[in-house]
Amino acid sequence: MSDVLSIESLDLEARGIARRDGKVVFVEGALPGERVTATTVRRKPSYEIARVDQVLRPSSQRVEPRCPHFGVCGGCAMQHLEPSTQVAIKQRSLEDTFWHVGKLRPARVLAPLHGPTWGYRYRARLSVRVVPKKGGVLVGFHERKSSYVADMRECHVLPRHVSDLLMPLRAMIASMSAPDRLPQVEVSLGDGVTALVLRHLLPLTDNDIAILRAFADKHGVQWWLQPKGPDTVHPLVPEHRDALTYTMPEFGLRMPYRPTDFTQVNHAINRAMVSRALKLLDVQPTDRVADLFCGLGNFTLPLATQGREAVGVEGSKALTDRAYEAAARHGLGDRTRFATLNLFEVDVEWLRGLGFFDRMLIDPPREGAHAVSQALSQLTPEERPRRIVYVSCNPATLARDASILVHEGGYLLKSAGVINMFPHTGHVESIAVFESLDAAGVLEVQENARQRALQQAADVAAAQAEKAAAAAEKAAAKQAATDAYHARVAAEAEAAAQGQA
Repeated sequence: MSDVLSIESLDLEARGIARRDGKVVFVEGALPGERVTATTVRRKPSYEIARVDQVLRPSSQRVEPRCPHFGVCGGCAMQHLEPSTQVAIKQRSLEDTFWHVGKLRPARVLAPLHGPTWGYRYRARLSVRVVPKKGGVLVGFHERKSSYVADMRECHVLPRHVSDLLMPLRAMIASMSAPDRLPQVEVSLGDGVTALVLRHLLPLTDNDIAILRAFADKHGVQWWLQPKGPDTVHPLVPEHRDALTYTMPEFGLRMPYRPTDFTQVNHAINRAMVSRALKLLDVQPTDRVADLFCGLGNFTLPLATQGREAVGVEGSKALTDRAYEAAARHGLGDRTRFATLNLFEVDVEWLRGLGFFDRMLIDPPREGAHAVSQALSQLTPEERPRRIVYVSCNPATLARDASILVHEGGYLLKSAGVINMFPHTGHVESIAVFESLDAAGVLEVQENARQRALQQAADVAAAQAEKAAAAAEKAAAKQAATDAYHARVAAEAEAAAQGQA
């Protein structure tokens, strides 16, 4: 049965949020300000999930989705919402997360970084499935909240020429020897190059190779093959090994990479993001700068063009080796240094071992930089970078790490804003700037944090002691009851024996 609901706000899965009898209802397909009829599809004790049946009063921000597969395909969640409103919702989510997780508000909200709304996705992983009921081979993203592959015939967030490959890829894979053993195709676009990585679970036949070569010649793509893990990826044509690059003209850089390397999905936004990060960091010619989670050197090399030395640290040696090769090729070898280390396990002594940095850039994966933030918070005023720029792909871990830097380390959250790296999705990329307090302020914050930690430890010890005392009291009472029971049984047995005598 349908209910009439008034939508108050939107979550990052693009579900409208309504309330009914004090209970939250997430309404798929509804937008803030709308009045809709909806049917509940899932009930939980604290919330419900419903789906729109009819929009009675549409939002002024509602637009017609451009893609015919929207609503089924899981690649996009917000195509029915005007793009600038999507960004405003992401900005609000970032600010709310700072407050709810870290009890923080940035002193200044940065203007959001915008880029292309369509055709922006230069990296994508397309799943392949053989589904006879749907005509054979499917190539595309998963259906929304499903392991099934969407029956995609076009995709508007992919560049047009890649979207146009979806149907030819279906036909090509169907013609190969074992289409059910080809689980995915990864797309990676560089400057003037479209690379496709074919994952194959069985060795390819000579005819399969001929099919791939013919497809490459007809559609102007380069095939790479992946028989096992990512380290087995290799080009079908060996001369293509160094063909993939992306450029950052502002810094005079051309960055080579492999199709399975991590690079930003949206090249236009990446250029704008690097430019903004360096402006916010305000590197001076005499500065020594750290780039943590540096990857291929996406920030390290631009930093090296501005400062005295840029030190990149990353967990993958393959990436740091290629980053150094790129630096040397650009004549930046003497101004860069790279180290391979698991940054999820570092401590303050390791950080001290790297030496003093005037400024630091942190660009972690979704897990954030918890260990790095804790190490930074323990540095003395004389040891610490004065300014930190943190680029994030997860507001929750950014807010957690910001809380450590501010409440334990004596940094100020000077500014923060969103980066619309993934239009039409709920992904929130962001950038934040931290500035160190003066020496007295840092020491005061660190001492207050130390006192809080001592008090928390004392509270935990007291709670554990109280729990242990209660457990001991309960055990003693139980033992006393047991002893009394045994005494009574013994007395009754003795009385019975005397009676028989």
